[in-house]
Amino acid sequence: MNLVSGRNDARLIARSGTIAAGSRTTMAFARSASRKTIKPVTTGAYVRPCLNSITGMLERIGCGWLVLSEAKRVLEWNEAAETILKACEDSLDPPSDLSAALRSLIAGVPAHFAAGSLCWIVIRSAGDRPVVMTEEGVVAPNGSIIVALLDRQPRTGPNPETLRKMFGLTGAETHLALRLASGDAPLEIAERSRLSRTTIRTQLASLFAKTETRRQAELVALLGRISVLP
Repeated sequence: MNLVSGRNDARLIARSGTIAAGSRTTMAFARSASRKTIKPVTTGAYVRPCLNSITGMLERIGCGWLVLSEAKRVLEWNEAAETILKACEDSLDPPSDLSAALRSLIAGVPAHFAAGSLCWIVIRSAGDRPVVMTEEGVVAPNGSIIVALLDRQPRTGPNPETLRKMFGLTGAETHLALRLASGDAPLEIAERSRLSRTTIRTQLASLFAKTETRRQAELVALLGRISVLP
């Protein structure tokens, strides 16, 4: 008996152009296989988890985020976004003025909030015009628009438990990694933790070995990338 895979079977059906009566489903599969197209899932059960995944990632890296409707009205936001917009708009009275505060923030700056896009607004310092970058395409589902607000305040560091699982760090090494990720220098960490410089250097050397990095800047960059993980 000859066994034919589903893929080969689809090709044979497509080539012959013949099919047994009542096998419309098989013919539809053959056409789909030849075109190599996948239709995106658009059910309501899919939309909410997808939004939660994107906003959750932004939350972990310390970004403020807003979810806008296609009419550019603010529907959802996090505490970091509210704090950032309050600093930019003294008269902000959330939640009613969040949309107005966002418009005020990007006034005079070219910005295109397309449906389904993820838009990054980088706030460099008070009084400076923000930098706006947009990732267009099917990023946010159901026509929503996600706006990420990033200022120069320190970001949230990686999850300590994630660091332990990924690299097998001890509690002391995890603490050192988190302090480095927040911008502290090794000598400052030693003074604040009341540890000797030799102890900190030993822990740092162990961090380099376990994370396969060679310099502090390389280690901090790695920790920044890991901060998006849960």
